Amino acid sequence: MSSKKNLSTGPVWQLKITLKDSRPPIWRRILVAEDTSLAKLHLILQVTMGWWDSHLHKFTIHGRDYGVPDREFSQFASRTENEKNAKLMGVVHGEKDRFAYEYDFGDDWLHQIVVEKIVAREEGKRYPVCVAGARACPPEDCGGIWGYENFLKAISDPKHPEHDDMIEWVDGGFDPEAFDLDQVNRQLRRLR
Repeated sequence: MSSKKNLSTGPVWQLKITLKDSRPPIWRRILVAEDTSLAKLHLILQVTMGWWDSHLHKFTIHGRDYGVPDREFSQFASRTENEKNAKLMGVVHGEKDRFAYEYDFGDDWLHQIVVEKIVAREEGKRYPVCVAGARACPPEDCGGIWGYENFLKAISDPKHPEHDDMIEWVDGGFDPEAFDLDQVNRQLRRLR
């Protein structure tokens, strides 16, 4: 059963998400409704990138932080606007605009998001949808982008002192080139 919010007739924003400092780049291209809240965009990014949603996050858009204000971290909460109250079209200026998404304040996974274009909604199509991407999401808690580089060295070299431990940590293997577009879109369907 469709709800009214899923029947929005407004434009669709094509966003390219790139995990900063990843070489070769780890990226995704998604289509989302212009009235998507930042809270929902966070969930979309978690699914699309392959994260587990087990750490704090924030968006930084034109010098303002959006996330989940938390009284426990009151020095940050006063500066963080509630992402539930911010819609994409209300805080991002439009095509070619850029903003940041940070996930896991310990590992500091920084993502650059670019509004590539704004297009008409295809009749009968439901959003969000991922249309392209490359490479696997790094394993959670591997130490950020530099820890990920060390992880890749360890799993690719059987003589590396951490090889066996890292292979066991990822349950026997990890393919850094893997990206399954169909699987991502199956998971995104639950967010529509």
